[in-house]
Amino acid sequence: MPQWRYVLVTPARNEQESIGRTIEAVIGQTIKPLRWVIVSDGSVDQTAETVQEFAESHDFIDLVVIPPRAKGDFGSKVRAFHAGLDRLTHLDYEFVGNLDADVTFNADYYESMLGHFERTPRLGVAAGAILERVGNQYVPQCGASNSAAGSVQLFRRRCYESFGGYVPIKGGGIDAAAEIMARMHGWEVRTFPETPVYHHRRMSTGGRTILNTRFRSGVTNYTLGYHPLFQLATCAKRVTDRPYLIGSICSLLGYSWAWLKRSDHAIPTEAVRFLRSEQLERLTGR
Repeated sequence: MPQWRYVLVTPARNEQESIGRTIEAVIGQTIKPLRWVIVSDGSVDQTAETVQEFAESHDFIDLVVIPPRAKGDFGSKVRAFHAGLDRLTHLDYEFVGNLDADVTFNADYYESMLGHFERTPRLGVAAGAILERVGNQYVPQCGASNSAAGSVQLFRRRCYESFGGYVPIKGGGIDAAAEIMARMHGWEVRTFPETPVYHHRRMSTGGRTILNTRFRSGVTNYTLGYHPLFQLATCAKRVTDRPYLIGSICSLLGYSWAWLKRSDHAIPTEAVRFLRSEQLERLTGR
């Protein structure tokens, strides 16, 4: 049935240590993707070779190799995603997912997500709940219920195409920008907490320290158009997250630094207005 036809794209850069587990998790799905394009994005390790070994015995896996990108350029990840998406234009599919190369999940993960889409016609973006590895433990990642983790975002194709899809943002936030645009176009975005996704390292560090990552998150929040009051509330809420207090301070400093620089917003003005309206409604309990 067409409603069960989904495709996946994975931009992967130097993921030889983890991508094998991710591939095994997808191979074990009760409903497998129609096609899965894994893009080796300038990898200099054995990422491409690892993927090719699996592709030789699983015909739904397709490997694409592209030249290196600048370190820390999250916008290039979007270009890698588009390179994978270009390989799927001839296929008839209803759902398209971005899948990071360092996550795993249960065998019924995509069957569960597709079931949610079938039951909710206006559901445009869905994801399971992220548990990220911190030391030897998996800790639930903080996130709003009307959000979906970028590492496993699954889109209804009509939703993805309605707002033009991912846009390159050098400093990150491409997944957040996508879900803001989806909601602005009238689609629901949901995280389903009963469906776990295991992320096998701290998220969004990009090789940076956690404090630098928090600073960059503040910069990203400004470029996405976060309302100043919402940024303050977010920082206050996260003071008990490690690193205690200092992480929130770094995030606030990043936001303030971008504000002082008058950095450009990464999404259209009408999307910034929409986002701030949403955030003020949340702050006022409406």
